Formats: sequence, structure tokens, C-alpha cells
Amino acid sequence: MSSPISAVDWIEKSETVADLINQEDTLSIYPMNQGNEAEVIKIELDNKSFVLKVWNKSSKPDIHFQFHLLNALIEKGLSVSKPVGWGIDRNTHKVLLTTFDGVPVQKVNNKILIEIANILSTLHQMNNEDIETIQLPKYDFVSYFFPELSKHHDLNKAVISLVNLIQIRQDRIIHGDFHLNNILEENNRYTVIDWTNGQLGDPRYDFSWSLILKKIYISDRLAQVFRSAYLSKNKVPSNELDIFEALAYLKWILLSRSNSVPIGPKTIEKVKSLIRKNPFLLEVDVVNGKQ
Repeated sequence: MSSPISAVDWIEKSETVADLINQEDTLSIYPMNQGNEAEVIKIELDNKSFVLKVWNKSSKPDIHFQFHLLNALIEKGLSVSKPVGWGIDRNTHKVLLTTFDGVPVQKVNNKILIEIANILSTLHQMNNEDIETIQLPKYDFVSYFFPELSKHHDLNKAVISLVNLIQIRQDRIIHGDFHLNNILEENNRYTVIDWTNGQLGDPRYDFSWSLILKKIYISDRLAQVFRSAYLSKNKVPSNELDIFEALAYLKWILLSRSNSVPIGPKTIEKVKSLIRKNPFLLEVDVVNGKQ
């Protein structure tokens, strides 16, 4: 595979980019698991590894913002990949080069989930004033996290009724999609990646989305370990958590209808079982699209 480094018009970069270009003939290039938004390439030079992400699909995020957000989070001590440079390739696709920090977490235990919960808790204790160098965006909660919701009458009605029960906040930095595929592990160090959805938002939703994914795809027992560790540092009333967990389940169901979440042979039955435990979803059979 040919090197893409010199094919980029680098708008902002560190000295590392020049080093990579100067030694381009000796770089090792490997394709990585591709996401829904971008092509991902691993670049190796000597004992150093980097990740080049090319947004050549439908998603067109603000890479300039991501570059500066990562730098700001690193300055505050949060475990994120170090940005090396960003620019535009010959096909006018935006690219972001960062350090390589391992592979997505595959197996978890109590210790790992507590550490991951502490990372999210630390993030949610930060606000806009903690990162003065950039302006964090704010988005309308429903339209941002529930795209094309109006096409699903049953889900739309359920989401709006829940939002009317709670005051949505936009006073903390949130990740927006904090799940295990976006957490890398290398030598027992955990790094949070994919800050496309980084914004000022409601940490209760950010936490609840991460929690229900662990309930669905790992186990309820281990999800409770994550829950307890997070809530020991970020107190949230139980009735508020029930509302935001209900919203998170509705988001999952919305995504499931467009095949945008993994669904195994027993996943739907597991989700049905979980939502029956939520007091705000007792009368809604949203998995089958009925009400």
C-alpha cells in the first residue's frame, strides 16, 4: 500500500508529519478495521505507530475542531490519542493523523470497567471554562441524537414525552458515543478515541447510553460495576437516570431499525427484557414498532 502522507495538504501539523514525509519510503502501511464514517490506516515508522483517518464517506465532521479538542483534553490530563496533524487529501477528503494507542477493548472485568467509568466521570466533571482555547458546539438534543425520529411515530411520541419530563442540560463536555469500540487498550492503558460527537451536552445521557450498551452487549452484572463506579463520583438521582436510560434504549431501537447497531440471535429478546425493567417504558412495545 502506498503512503498517503505526502498526498495530504496539511493545514495544521507537528514536526512528526515532516519526519514521516522525509522517511516515506520506509513507512509500513496497514489497513485497519473500517468504520461507518471513515477509512482508517495504520502507519508505522521504527517503533512508533500512527493512525490516519480519512473521512471519505457520507460523514463530514469538523476535523479542525477535533484536532484542537484532543489537544485541549490532553492538556487537562484526559487519556485521548495525541493529534499529530490534520488536512485535506487529493480527493478533498479531510484527514486526521493521531498516535496509535492500541486496539479496542475486547474483554472486560470489574477492574477495567471501573477504570473506564473513572475516565468518563473525569470527562463529565469538565465544562466549557476548563477548555478556554476552543468553543465547544451545542446541538438540539432530540434532532442530534435521534436522527430521522419523525419517521417513527411510536418512537417519536415516546422520546418527546420523556424529554418533556426532564430539563436537558448543556453544561458539560460529553463524548457522545462512549462504548468499548471507542476505547483502546495498550499495556494496560486505556485511551478514548472518536470525538466526532464531542460537544457541550448532558452527561446523564452520555453515561446512560454507555451504560445500556454494556447491559445489552456485555452483562447486567458488569454494567452495574460500571454504573456504581461512575455514580460514586458523579451523583445522579435515580429517577433522572431512569428517564435517560429510557431515552438511551429508544435511541438503540431507532438505530436497530436502520441496522446501525449489532444484533445477534438473542439481542432483541435481551433488549425487550431490559426495557420491561424501566418504569418509563412499561407501556411501550417499541421493539416491534407498536404502541
